[in-house]
Amino acid sequence: MTTITFNISEDVKNAFNEMFWDKNQNAVISNLMLQAIEKEKTRRKRVEAIDALLALRSEISPVTSQEIVMARYEGRS
Repeated sequence: MTTITFNISEDVKNAFNEMFWDKNQNAVISNLMLQAIEKEKTRRKRVEAIDALLALRSEISPVTSQEIVMARYEGRS
């Protein structure tokens, strides 16, 4: 187990203590940190996916709506 020190406003500290007075506050903060890590991992994956799509978009030529309709029709045949 390790100790981490954060500076937070007195209002946040008081609200946290009031909300979680009956819980293991170390466990609550650990869970919140894990959730933040997962959320950031997801955000970074999304950024990578968007960047990949944008890169791909610059490499391919535009397709008209008619070409899309025709491709769908041909794919169903």
